[in-house]
Amino acid sequence: MPKALYDIKEILANLPHRYPFLLVDRVVALTPWKELSAYKNVSFNEPFFQGHFPGLPVMPGVLILESMAQASSLLLSLSSRDFPQEIPQDLKVVDLAGRIGYFASCDKVKFRRRVEPGDRLDLAVSFLRLGTRAWKVAGAATVDGQKAAEAEMTATF
Repeated sequence: MPKALYDIKEILANLPHRYPFLLVDRVVALTPWKELSAYKNVSFNEPFFQGHFPGLPVMPGVLILESMAQASSLLLSLSSRDFPQEIPQDLKVVDLAGRIGYFASCDKVKFRRRVEPGDRLDLAVSFLRLGTRAWKVAGAATVDGQKAAEAEMTATF
């Protein structure tokens, strides 16, 4: 198992989300301004499993998308905070302090397999486009090497 590059303390310092809506547990790889790998440990204790679905607990697809979106926010915030010297030359990045990214759109969304309690949801996101007021990422979520979901997501400040 890869060593955590950023643990939960660093994630909490870089995302505004809190329990029960924090959906990233560890960042295991970061290529600044390009891509990030992280994971979410899926536990039966998650509140959404009480109703989705009784007797057949399945992580809601929208929360899988949200976990990929949170990973993309971490890609931007950690790159900006820890690697400002590596900002692509053609990019003007605004000061991110106190700013929150919001979903603008999701495209090419596909769900491939169920995510259940006990799974480790591996998240991979990479920038497709990065602007001063919005960014677009490709995201994939896998369990045991099998693709669970994929999407292209756009967010804005």
